[in-house]
Amino acid sequence: MTWVRNPFFKSPSAVIVVGVEEASGSGTSGTNTDEDNNDVDVESGSDGGRELRTQSTHRDDEDEDHINRLQRPTDKMTGYQFFYVFILDGLGAMILSGGINFAIAYAMYTSVDTTSHQIRLFQLPNTLAGDAAVTIILQNIITWLIELVLVNRDLAKGTVAPIGFIPQPTVRLLRWFMFLDRNTESTTPGSFAHWFYFLVSQILRAFIVAVISFVLLWAPSVGILMTLGTKSGSDYVYERTWTPEVFKLILGGVLALLQTPLFALFWLLRAGWALRTNEVLVTPVQPVRLP
Repeated sequence: MTWVRNPFFKSPSAVIVVGVEEASGSGTSGTNTDEDNNDVDVESGSDGGRELRTQSTHRDDEDEDHINRLQRPTDKMTGYQFFYVFILDGLGAMILSGGINFAIAYAMYTSVDTTSHQIRLFQLPNTLAGDAAVTIILQNIITWLIELVLVNRDLAKGTVAPIGFIPQPTVRLLRWFMFLDRNTESTTPGSFAHWFYFLVSQILRAFIVAVISFVLLWAPSVGILMTLGTKSGSDYVYERTWTPEVFKLILGGVLALLQTPLFALFWLLRAGWALRTNEVLVTPVQPVRLP
């Protein structure tokens, strides 16, 4: 299933109607209407009857196969969902992100010529406060996009089940944030504009979370760095090792531990709401014999 046709990105409130209307009058066939505008073919059966069949496109067949692999939303948190969210996407992400940030900091700061450009808390070019701000913003956006792909891939493969026991929010802002009220398409599915809008909508939400993370984590990070540095005028200075590296390791790890499980829960909940709403609205089309 392509991204633009993934039910996780369609509004759960969208009504999907797939059915066959019986012919009326003198053998006039009914119409078959659905979201994808499938063609209808009428053929004569061997018994003189008429068979009305929906000619699905190859893309529709892929969609049906994709949907068949989806697990039903759960009525409670399962053991595997807990492991997936808090161990795999929590502790696992913390270790991975901490290691990556440590490696980046090591490459950045061990090669600095501290005789001409000291590593400082606030002053450019080597500012740990600025590094912390950039780390918080970029890591939020990158992690959001990674979880967008990985969690929806696992949902599509049936590796993990959506969460179905938490009710949808009613607050308008939360519904917008979680893609719950997109009733109409403003762009053509599959077009450049559609993909551009899709990417911007994801980055916008990731940036909102990044701002919240910045407010919560940046000031405490600066406070901790002030206690670890050497006072130099109105600023603080640091050696090339190991304060910058360890600080970036801890910041990246803590940030991943806090945000990655939330992003995973976001998509598990979003998928559960979509499937809970649509499962009672979707009726598969089967060959129908008409008199």
